Amino acid sequence: MAVTDEAIEKIKAMITSGALRAGDRLPKEADLAAALGLSRNSLREAVRALALVNILDVRRGDGTYVTSLEPHILLEALNFIVDFHRDDTVLEFLQVRRILEPAATAMAAERISPEEVKGLQALLDSLGSNPDPEELVEKDMEFHRRIVVSAGNSVLASLLESMSGPMTRARVWRGITQTGTLTRTFAEHRAILDALTARDPEAARAWATVHIAGVEQWLASVP
Repeated sequence: MAVTDEAIEKIKAMITSGALRAGDRLPKEADLAAALGLSRNSLREAVRALALVNILDVRRGDGTYVTSLEPHILLEALNFIVDFHRDDTVLEFLQVRRILEPAATAMAAERISPEEVKGLQALLDSLGSNPDPEELVEKDMEFHRRIVVSAGNSVLASLLESMSGPMTRARVWRGITQTGTLTRTFAEHRAILDALTARDPEAARAWATVHIAGVEQWLASVP
């Protein structure tokens, strides 16, 4: 094991064991290096690496702290990685979304509040009858984001949010180039909302699957 990897594992062990908790400040560099049997250089490299993935927060003039370790913080690094997707991997992201989002939509049908349902209704109504593709994509993303959040699972919400970037381009081009997309999108959104309003998890799951599979099938057919 490389020295830096060993240093990372030792700091990770301190956090997972509870010796360091979310929000705690790390001991001074010299003291921590001595306690872990590391050189100060290898400790610095480990701290830099863990800061890049949002496990540690280096504050100049103050010290180094363990972050909140909340899912949305830790998964920000995945957002960065996802931004480097290739065009031929967009379909793979959609396939993963087709697995996860219908499950989240079914969960939302059991947990969504009347106020959240009203908010979704207002969001769909705000589109009007003929939005431009960019507006449609923006509201579509917000519609799905709100549903996933209402499912009440922060890890699932963060994972799906991190995968939304690669699909934006696909959605825009689908809206621009495919005849009838607008009508179908509206109908599918309304069907999902009706299932949520009726608190019907299986109908919500089915309509979310149909909605995402439509984008996936279209993208798979594009040369």
